Amino acid sequence: MTGKIIGVGVGPGDPELLTLKALKVIREAKVIAYPSIETGESFARNIVKEFMSKDVLEIPIKIPMVESRFPSQLIYNSASDEIATHLKREVNVIVLCQGDPFFYGSFMYLFSRFAGKYPVEIIPGISSLNACSAVSQRPLCSRLESLSVIPGGMDDEAFLKQLEKEDAFAIMKVGRNIAKIKRLLEQKGMAKRAVYVSHATLPNQLVLPLAEAPETAPYFSMILVPSKDEYVIY
Repeated sequence: MTGKIIGVGVGPGDPELLTLKALKVIREAKVIAYPSIETGESFARNIVKEFMSKDVLEIPIKIPMVESRFPSQLIYNSASDEIATHLKREVNVIVLCQGDPFFYGSFMYLFSRFAGKYPVEIIPGISSLNACSAVSQRPLCSRLESLSVIPGGMDDEAFLKQLEKEDAFAIMKVGRNIAKIKRLLEQKGMAKRAVYVSHATLPNQLVLPLAEAPETAPYFSMILVPSKDEYVIY
């Protein structure tokens, strides 16, 4: 017998958007791991800190904000080793993940290391996509329309190819790519119906037409391009 590793989606930022199941396992947890940047606090931990036991053992996974897969991969390897020591003692380990663990979630990097070796459970969370659509009050698509999710760092040619689908789009990981994204959306005639959202559900939330978006965007930002017929009622 071993402990179980549980990937817990903690939602986009507002603690009230935690699911009841996530809240239950966080309150009962003896060991909690979470990603954190090297020089700051963990966003995921901040969402749930008021619900964590004072006696919980914390495993911060300090990730450098760099483009390359290293040294991040080495850090995940080290964190996996530490988590495994608790699993071998039949102790469950909760791993916090902002948004949803399997939607651009950091938990996937640990999942690939533990799946098939230890019991794994996934507790889904409200994703940033759901949150941004809600706070911007923009229905993304309906009926026979499709939705494409595009990483902001995609190269121009691949990005434009995605936009040829002509339905609804969610552009993730905007950050330093915002100027490029604006240019490509303008090129395709989609900029006027696009909306910029940053820090959805948080006190510093910002929702603006893309034309009014700041020149420098934070990592936690998204651009939504609803379908042309978003408000048509059938």
